[in-house]
Amino acid sequence: MRRWLEALALAGATTILLAGCVPARGADGDLTDDWPALRAPRPFVPATDTCLPRITSIVQASTYETVDCARNHLAEAIHVGAFTGATAQAATRPEPGSTALRTARAECDQRAREVLGGDWHSARLTLNIALPSAPAWIGGARWFRCDLSETDSIDNTRPVNRSGSLRGAMIGDSPLTHRCFDPKLIGDNLNYMAPVLCTEPHRAEFVGVYVERDMSWAEFTRSAEQAHRRCMALIAAYAAVPNNSDLPYRAGSIYYPPSQREWEEGDRGVRCFLWSDDRKLTRSMRGAGPQGLPAI
Repeated sequence: MRRWLEALALAGATTILLAGCVPARGADGDLTDDWPALRAPRPFVPATDTCLPRITSIVQASTYETVDCARNHLAEAIHVGAFTGATAQAATRPEPGSTALRTARAECDQRAREVLGGDWHSARLTLNIALPSAPAWIGGARWFRCDLSETDSIDNTRPVNRSGSLRGAMIGDSPLTHRCFDPKLIGDNLNYMAPVLCTEPHRAEFVGVYVERDMSWAEFTRSAEQAHRRCMALIAAYAAVPNNSDLPYRAGSIYYPPSQREWEEGDRGVRCFLWSDDRKLTRSMRGAGPQGLPAI
């Protein structure tokens, strides 16, 4: 852009000389010293608090588009943060598994809780991070964007179209919040969780989320027993029953970890469900106590 402006000024000066004109009164004859200094080019930065017609992990200025949140959309940009320090000085974008991306994910997670009024893991929601393109990073872009989306179910986390902002969506009796389910099995394997009212016959209920310690994805997939124990502790607290040797005779657990991609970005939130394998339930087990959830 600067080169083009300089060429334009030179063309204008040549025209004046060819025409044999003299400087106008008040002019100093130097056409170059009157141009204001150009601002340094600023990298494109996407907007926050706006809604998006599509999901993307890389945002490019040439295809950037937002929509009114009252219209159908697939995601809502809730925060735009900035990489700093050594990460900002790096020649390439942070990769999955990097400390920088885990730090960004933690910032997105905190912002999502503030916007929603609760933990997004507890609802039909997913949180994604979008980064600048590789050329944009080379050009100085150092931002990351946090995008929230509504999903179809606990099993199908593909974003679905919605209208309206997610701001405050988890305050009160939200239809997005996980509650009771009737698990469908194929043999001993869980096929999917059918959501039902807690007053309808069911065998599973969401009890909460625990944050797993920092470990590799491979380590986590080898530690199913540890995840089970952590969930059983949440089940005991949720149902107000002792966390002792009788607990396995009261209920079992079902747990949903983050995806491998989410894990490598730094998400360690594991969703836990009470599972009643031996009998159907017709009420919530929250605070049920030993009488409401007996050992059998």
